Amino acid sequence: MSQPSGPRQDPASAGEVRVFRHLPEPIAGALAILALLPGWGCGAGGSGGASSGLIEIDGSSTVFPISQAMAEEFQIAGGRAVRVSVGVSGTGGGFQRFCDGETDITNASRQINEAEAAACRAEGIEPVEVPIAWDGLTLVVHPANDWIACVSVAELRRVWTPGSEIERWSQLRPDWPDEELKLYGPDTDSGTFDYFTAAVVGEEGASRNDYTASADDNVLVAGVSGDPGALGYFGYAYFQDNQGQLRAIEVDGGGGCVAPSRETILNGTYMPLARPMYIYIRRDALDRREVRAFVRFCLEQAAILIPETGYIPLEPEAYAEIRARIG
Repeated sequence: MSQPSGPRQDPASAGEVRVFRHLPEPIAGALAILALLPGWGCGAGGSGGASSGLIEIDGSSTVFPISQAMAEEFQIAGGRAVRVSVGVSGTGGGFQRFCDGETDITNASRQINEAEAAACRAEGIEPVEVPIAWDGLTLVVHPANDWIACVSVAELRRVWTPGSEIERWSQLRPDWPDEELKLYGPDTDSGTFDYFTAAVVGEEGASRNDYTASADDNVLVAGVSGDPGALGYFGYAYFQDNQGQLRAIEVDGGGGCVAPSRETILNGTYMPLARPMYIYIRRDALDRREVRAFVRFCLEQAAILIPETGYIPLEPEAYAEIRARIG
């Protein structure tokens, strides 16, 4: 599938659900989508995967807020006749479950890699890639940190390269305080980890390991917000949702310091940390009416619901093209 329009790519736990504002009016198009489902909730045919009436989703914690918001509104529109379960096991863990045939849809903060694609082929599973939104990996510090406004990719590389000996802020810049630098970031199952290491260190998966790692972005938020010496990174939505506890810093990718925002992520100036996010659907799961209806619901309501989660929707034409491809 072609990439969505937008910047070019450079190389919360499931139990903790954020509260989303429900729309003041019924979601447009919901009745039309439900009309696709004669016998709604009574069982639709289809082979393999989760049983009819239950849609299983897992994967990226970064994409989790989007799928959770979609699931909530879809279930409201359908009178909760179909249950949508959304888990968080990281992009890598999500692909493992997906390629084992345990889930219908997996959330991914990066594209599927060759090893994962081969695992799916071995099980006869065909992944359907759907770009769903834009994100900008956000570097954050404690609000009490008043010395850093911008960091260069070269400096980030010095910090995060395997074997790095940068342990104090003053080692990075002499005019910064001689205080301990404590690092927070996603764990190695995370697609955000994969993307950040590729974009910043220059090799996917290459990172120092003496940092506080978690698959749950809410844990990272809590860590940075409670530690004046912290530096962390995660998806833009988690910063947006916790601005009172965190401060985002600008990133210089070679063209000057740029802050993450809707505008800079979409116009390509927040580089190299702007990226698309994805959902992957099992081709055979699309034969089930409730799964196809849910996917169409996501694409038709993306422009309304994705901003609610703090992320940035694709252009309307991109969603229309994806809907046409899926059918």
